[in-house]
Order: sequence, then C-alpha cells, then structure tokens
Amino acid sequence: MIERLQTLEDRYEKLNELLSDPEVISDTNKLREYSKEQAGLSDTVTAYREYKEVTEQLDDAKAMLEDSLDDDMVEMVKEEISELSDRKAELEEELKVLMLPKDPNDDKNVIMEIRGAAGGDEASLFAGDLYRMYARYAEMQGWKTEVIEANANDVGGFKEIIFMVSGDRAYSKLKFENGAHRVQRVPETESGGRIHTSTATVVVMPEAEEVEVEVHEKDIRVDRFASSGPGGQSVNTTMSAVRLTHEPTGIVVSCQDEKSQIKNKEKAMKVLRARIYDKYQREAQDEYDESRKSAVGTGDRSERIRTYNFPQTRVTDHRIGLTIQKLDQILQGNMDEIIDALLIEEQTKKLEQIGE
Repeated sequence: MIERLQTLEDRYEKLNELLSDPEVISDTNKLREYSKEQAGLSDTVTAYREYKEVTEQLDDAKAMLEDSLDDDMVEMVKEEISELSDRKAELEEELKVLMLPKDPNDDKNVIMEIRGAAGGDEASLFAGDLYRMYARYAEMQGWKTEVIEANANDVGGFKEIIFMVSGDRAYSKLKFENGAHRVQRVPETESGGRIHTSTATVVVMPEAEEVEVEVHEKDIRVDRFASSGPGGQSVNTTMSAVRLTHEPTGIVVSCQDEKSQIKNKEKAMKVLRARIYDKYQREAQDEYDESRKSAVGTGDRSERIRTYNFPQTRVTDHRIGLTIQKLDQILQGNMDEIIDALLIEEQTKKLEQIGE
C-alpha cells in the first residue's frame, strides 16, 4: 500500500506542474481533466503526508528512549510514543478507506426522477415531500438543484418530477436513494383516521457527458407540442414543449418546464443521455448487475429501501436496519445521519471483499 501511496503522491506533484504549464492552462479540456484528477487525489495525499510525518516522529521518539534520559523525560517520551502510535493506527485505517476502489460515477452530477407509485393522490403528495427533502439536502451541501420536468397534479403533489443536482460528489451520496420509498400516515382526506401506506419510486442516474454516450441526431425523433399544466390545461400557446425519442433504445423524454423550445430540448437531452448511459451500463456488465444486488443502495429499483412512518415519527432504512426517530428533521433535508451510515456500510463491505 505504501508503494501505491507514494505513486499517488508523485502523480499529485506532477499534476501541480502540469496545472502551471501555459499549454495546459490554454487547453480547457486538459485543465478540467487535470484539476479533477488532482482534486480526487487531494485527501489521500494529505493523509499520506501526515502518515509519513507521524511515522518519522515515532521513529525519532523510539530512538530517544535508547539515550540516557532522566525518569521525567522517559515518561514524556513514552507518552509521546503512545499518542503517535494511536495516530499512526488511525491514519492507516483512514488510508485503507481512501484507497478503496471508487465508483467512477461518484464525482458526477445527478439526475433524479421521483414518481408517485402505489397510493393515488397520497403517493403523488409523498413524491412532492421527497423532492423537497432532496432539494433541501442539496442546499445544505452547497449544491444546485434544477427542475427539468415536473408533472404536477391538482392536489399539490407530483405524478413525476425530474431534476438535476449539480455539486461536488453529488452522486457519491445520492446514489443510495435509488429504490422504492414507503410512507405510512393518515391522509388529510381520511375522515376515519386510518393509516394508509403509499409508495414513491426514486431513480438516481449520474449525468453522462457527451464523450461517454454517443447519441446520433439521426437516431432521435423530435416532437414539438404546446405545454400543458395540471389536468391537461394549456398554459402555453406556443409549441415550446419537446419530446425526444431515442429510436434504438425506445427511451422517451419530454420537457416543457421552460418557455424556450431550445432550452427544453437541452434539458431533455441531458435526461436522455443519462438514461441511455444508465441502460447501456446495466446491460453491458453482468458483473455490475450482480454487484448492484449486493451493494448498499444500488439494488433493484422496485426494492423497498426505506419507510417513513408518521404516527411513530420514525424513518427506517431496511438495507442496514437503521431506525431514526427524527422524521421531521429528515424531511427537512437533514439526511446526513442516514447517508453517512450507508457510506460506512458500503466501505465496510468493500473492505470485507478485499480481505476475502
């Protein structure tokens, strides 16, 4: 591991040189590529440098014990050795995690799709609750949220909402949200006070760049139509809404959120590219499909991953058996406790696999 870490530090130093090179600075693509690579190495290199420093200090302290020291100095040196040994062990564990294989999509922006599933109006209201939860979480992380398409209904919920989350390592945290979410609560329209169970599905896809997915214009059928609001009412007399059909895969994406047809097409293309990337990624790698079943948060999208129980004010993540009595806080976007636990579980499984 030390050899690998030294190689990474050497590469980090090389990237520092490259990022100061006038040729690289004038090449936007190279500048972005090298900056991204350097940022990805930063935490590992920082921890490795501290590890080397602590190891050197520990060796020096042990050497001091061999010198003639008075009793007070011996105790001080022994205490220092104990502290340095503890810190060295902590850094070794930290470096093991930092050196784990990374999901190549972790650094990407995210396209999320939330749909009301079983439960009629109550399911669409819950879909709206989930969207607001993710939007608030994104805001707390310093990320940007942009609605691409929203199919609202008359009760104030969403039959479907598609949005992008842009920010540092957004996919690395939001990928765990992929699956079916269940809510148990008494609907406002329920006069008998009975608890209803409804579900909404969440799909999380990494944003795909053009170089990753080759989409030919000749393979896309473009249909233009007038935007409509809840219940089908017309809200725009111009043909600004766009529907894209990728004929080789049959994937269809529509967007009517913007008044401009050009902007709607740009947004729809982002979703289309992400869906095609997601589809090809799943079909082309059988091993990847198997890993999705065993990995935390990346299982079958019909899998029930979490329950939000209003009468008991609890949230339960079924994948890791975690129950938290903070329903209101979580729906306000305070999701760190759940996501951190899922990240730790993912890291633990990877460490176990390496050990095996």
